Amino acid sequence: MMKISELIERKKELGYTNAMIADKSGVPLATVQKIFSGKTKHPRWDTLIALEKVLSPYDLSMATYIVREEMSEYTPMSDRQFKKETDERWPRQGHYTLKDYYALPDEMRVELIDGVIYDMTAPRRIHQEILGELHLAFAACVKEHNRNHDTKCRVYFAPIDVRLFMDDKNMFEPDLVILCHEDDNELRIEGAPEFVLEVLSPSTRSKDCLIKLNKYMEAGVFEYWIVDPLRKRIMVYNFREDVVPETYSFDDVIPVGISDGECSIDFGEIRRELGI
Repeated sequence: MMKISELIERKKELGYTNAMIADKSGVPLATVQKIFSGKTKHPRWDTLIALEKVLSPYDLSMATYIVREEMSEYTPMSDRQFKKETDERWPRQGHYTLKDYYALPDEMRVELIDGVIYDMTAPRRIHQEILGELHLAFAACVKEHNRNHDTKCRVYFAPIDVRLFMDDKNMFEPDLVILCHEDDNELRIEGAPEFVLEVLSPSTRSKDCLIKLNKYMEAGVFEYWIVDPLRKRIMVYNFREDVVPETYSFDDVIPVGISDGECSIDFGEIRRELGI
């Protein structure tokens, strides 16, 4: 998340007026004026996210290009094939809402993204084994953080509903999330968590690497990890600094960016534990 001072500097660089920012972000002009004049010291979280979408220097197309290059030879089916199969099962794609989402049977796992329903097939054993080890590792990290800081973080793993954009056409199901701000909703996470991790499966690779990458970035997620069991690599996006990922292997110790260097995940230990 950009600081207010960074937003002000970016506004100057782009030459935007308050009216232009209000029009592009959907934030009321009076609110924009108060923030950039310094009258409002602590804007709402969703307001800052809306302003950052307009003023962020990051280029989403670069992130998408890099991931396409990484995943190209492993995509299990073409985008055209995937779209055809999905559209046949869900004929109203693009028009589904949370009402439709909650009307589905409890045992049917799907994600709703921009009104499109994506089936979530049962993951492979290696997916679950890696996710289980990662949950233990991140839980230990969060426990240590909470012992030393006033800000209390919580770690959740799938299935967990995340209403990323606080709207009626999106509901995400990340593999693992870390939440470090107050959220009193007992049914789901409202808004963007600070950290998201996805473990790739053949059926989710395209969605996790392209669609969800951009959505997590747009929503204001600070850090996104893509764990690829096939290639035994991890792509780490720190959206507060860059959209170009750091790439690690299953032998590396990876620092958790949102912990400011206080916590790392030893993938070598996870690999040895699982014998992969």
